[in-house]
Amino acid sequence: MVTLQQIAFHAGCSLATVSRALKGEGPVSDEMVRRVRRAAAELGYRPPFSAGANARNRPVVGVLVPSVTNPVFAASLGGIQHRMQAAGHGVLIAQSNYDPASEARAVAALLEQRPTGLILTLCNAETSEALSAALPPTILLNNRPVPRFPAAVTVDNHRAGREITRHILTHGHRRILFVSGHFASSDRARLRYEGYCAAMDEAGHAPLPAMEIPFVDGYEQLDLSGVMEGFQPTAVVASNDLLALGVVGALRREGLSVPNDVSVAGFDGIAIGRLMSPSLTTMAMPDGDMGVAAAAMLLDIAENALQCRHLCLDHRLYSGGTVRMAA
Repeated sequence: MVTLQQIAFHAGCSLATVSRALKGEGPVSDEMVRRVRRAAAELGYRPPFSAGANARNRPVVGVLVPSVTNPVFAASLGGIQHRMQAAGHGVLIAQSNYDPASEARAVAALLEQRPTGLILTLCNAETSEALSAALPPTILLNNRPVPRFPAAVTVDNHRAGREITRHILTHGHRRILFVSGHFASSDRARLRYEGYCAAMDEAGHAPLPAMEIPFVDGYEQLDLSGVMEGFQPTAVVASNDLLALGVVGALRREGLSVPNDVSVAGFDGIAIGRLMSPSLTTMAMPDGDMGVAAAAMLLDIAENALQCRHLCLDHRLYSGGTVRMAA
């Protein structure tokens, strides 16, 4: 069994430094952390785990997502679990319910299980209290990297918002409404709206104020009567596909047809959107691939001491049938 003393000798540092570097606690430079982890990996060191945390004594990683029921995050979790199982790691899952105040508590609960690393999807990585704690190797998933945590797997949500809006503009629409979950709960939604605004400005049309609703329990009884009467949009962009389905239902309750009266588009490319008739126009995201990439990156950093990096995967337009030429 490899000991901490052996790692200290191999890394050329003190035993206390090795302990701090492996636990992610106390003062230690990033360079020394990489040196210690590289030494540990080269010697084949595996940290001890309590029986309560892991009865089979397998290393585990912690994953935080906003919702385990959203197909987007379910796909990412599937990719993470597939890659981690292949590496002999268990996966611990927590959810924040799109609540920034819950993130720090959820991460603290994951840390009690002494994970070798974390994969986090946060409401807003720039303001999250969860990142103020001493953390093991951490990958941001869906969030842009921040200075303290430069390892991230994302898509370009701003560009996706701009491209889906351009697609709708090419169909002759000028009054396009953006409906979203609260931006405070999702920086991805905010970036998509900012991309929408950029495309509208480029085309010489004034962007409309976003209609923000709760991400949790805000879709089924969505009421669009006020904004439809006030703005009279001919098209609606929803910040995700589940919300786009809610928009379709709300428009039908107003006696409007999609796409004959109002065009609708979303983001994510979930399967149910392709099964509806007409199929949903959406910007498809590689959620499963992003999960696999985040897991692989975490293993590289935690076990092989590789440098942190930002990986941005491609999205693609699925034209669907819910966007048509404006009358």
